[in-house]
Amino acid sequence: MKLMTLVATFLTLSSVCAQGSPEDGLSRWKDQSVQQQPVDDPLLRWMNKIAQQELQARENAIAQIRTVSDAERRKQVVREKILQILGGLPDYNGPLHARITGRIQAEGYAIEKIIFESLPGFFVTANLYRPNQPGRYPAVLFQSGHTQEGKPEPQRAAANLALKGFVVLCFDPMGQGEREQTYDPQLKAPAAGWSVNEHIHAGAQSILVGESVARYFIWDAKRALDYLLSRPEVDAARVGAVGCSGGGALTMFLGALDSRLKAIVPACFPNSYRLLFAGPDPDSEMSFPELLAHGLDTVDFVELSAPTPWLIQATENDYFTPPGAKLVYDEARRWFGLYGAEDQVGFFLGPGPHGTPLESREAVNKWLIRWLKDGQGDFHEQPVHLYANHELLVTQSGHVEDEPGSRKVYQLILDDFHSKQRQGTIPELQAELHKLQVPTDRSSPAVKVLDESSGPQGQRQHIQFASEPGVEIEGRLYIPPSPARKPAVLLVADGMSSYWILSTGTLAERISTTGRVVLELEPRDSPGESARPYVGNWLTNSRADQIGRCLPAMRAHDILRGVDVLAARSDVDSSSIRGAARGVRGIWLLLAAAIDPRIGKVWLDRTPYSLRAALENSMNTDLFDAVIPSFALHWDVGDLRKAMGNRPILWTDPTNWMGRTVAAGPAYHYRY
Repeated sequence: MKLMTLVATFLTLSSVCAQGSPEDGLSRWKDQSVQQQPVDDPLLRWMNKIAQQELQARENAIAQIRTVSDAERRKQVVREKILQILGGLPDYNGPLHARITGRIQAEGYAIEKIIFESLPGFFVTANLYRPNQPGRYPAVLFQSGHTQEGKPEPQRAAANLALKGFVVLCFDPMGQGEREQTYDPQLKAPAAGWSVNEHIHAGAQSILVGESVARYFIWDAKRALDYLLSRPEVDAARVGAVGCSGGGALTMFLGALDSRLKAIVPACFPNSYRLLFAGPDPDSEMSFPELLAHGLDTVDFVELSAPTPWLIQATENDYFTPPGAKLVYDEARRWFGLYGAEDQVGFFLGPGPHGTPLESREAVNKWLIRWLKDGQGDFHEQPVHLYANHELLVTQSGHVEDEPGSRKVYQLILDDFHSKQRQGTIPELQAELHKLQVPTDRSSPAVKVLDESSGPQGQRQHIQFASEPGVEIEGRLYIPPSPARKPAVLLVADGMSSYWILSTGTLAERISTTGRVVLELEPRDSPGESARPYVGNWLTNSRADQIGRCLPAMRAHDILRGVDVLAARSDVDSSSIRGAARGVRGIWLLLAAAIDPRIGKVWLDRTPYSLRAALENSMNTDLFDAVIPSFALHWDVGDLRKAMGNRPILWTDPTNWMGRTVAAGPAYHYRY
């Protein structure tokens, strides 16, 4: 069998480098105390502790804000931090090239079908709802939530606002409606599954180049606002923004960064990370990398635009919980009070689950009428005809990618990569790995044996040890019966197992029969979400990013703590330790080997050969599990290989980011 021949090659390669020494309803909620729910997951509990410490430091800073001057100084700092996290906003003020492709005449209002370019070739599809009568009207930009259809979602509210004398623009967010990024004509559906998955794919790519994918969502909204204000029937001095869920998040971000808005209503998203972090932590465009590490929380978006009127909305049974929304409201109300504007921030709790029920929609109407129409108008909702998605389509095919010159978000991210790329040196790479806290102090961890057994093949031990304070990781030791000092292999555990792919447990057993001590190591992990295809454990990686930690780097550190365990054993030859990993876990092993020469040889199997290659497509598999912020701007996987010097690597079946074996050159080995 060719695989075992390749494994034998890996095990018998001679080391060429010396090893280091082993020593190296507001009323309903206003009296409820906001309590953290118990967190059962140990890694999440550890990260949440860091998050709460960062949030407490922020609250201590906020407590010192006592005057408008104090508030204005903090607003300047917060704005700079947000733009830094985003990677700035696109530097483009070119024409929108807006076109009207069709109209629907409804009773009392009209719907126009609009397409424009927020960036060259980056098409945005939208529906504009306007009163039938000529005149100058206040306007509302309506952000859609995470429905796959996009812009039809808020049409009931948009049509009602048009009947009440507003011009309303509803647009498709990237990845939704006519802007799906992975649409497959054979599937007649997005290959990534649905909109949020597409956001997560682009989110991982953005972090690799030192950005947040939210910058593109915010930019689309700003350009949509540009279009709305270009309309002759719109009074540019009276414009607001509304959105629910993902649309609520985008409404918050736009409200913070665009002073043209005069009334802002985010629903079913505003929540403090006091509860959000260990709870329903949102997806890539809704949660900014390093937000908490920079001393920020969701309420900073509200405070940044004070005293512009904000209505914070929640629903009773939402997973973005009312107590979390109340935390945002309470702090914002105190902040607005510094400006003498407490009445310009409100809180409304609607009934039912996540969404905008009738009561919430009418509260939106009332707030917009109050601040954009001098309180003149009836806030009650009227029955309107609801149009099917296909009736509201702007493009002929229903897909902007069929427009001449159309571009996708991965191409924009790739452009940013090319404009910002600066190749780093190997010493700079090693300094970065130190900054990421990959190396260990090479001390011997206290090992707890959870279970053990013995047999003809030797001992088996299920062990546990601390990788760092508060983080316990586990592994399984396979110990041959010979008492002599032996070479060792650290095998990174994974879930691969099928008829033709050996489990890491089976592989560890086979390697141990060759007279080697094997540690099958399980680096730190959290359950995350298992239901989404292709995106890996994006949620745990995203949480780590928010608190300023990097999960791939932490897992590389775990691997080196495993090396510490092996190096401290009396039956292990510490100058002969090898590492092996498959799939994306091979990236973690390379991070570890690049900074610690005790890993004398490495075997990688089915591991992606390049991080930069992940920027060349709309979809990737498990990319978040390998993402290091800004890493691709300066280095690639090949640089990790160079950092190992002359230590040998056996790399079998290198893959692209969809798990397919690719021809990557003579340095790689192939089964077939």
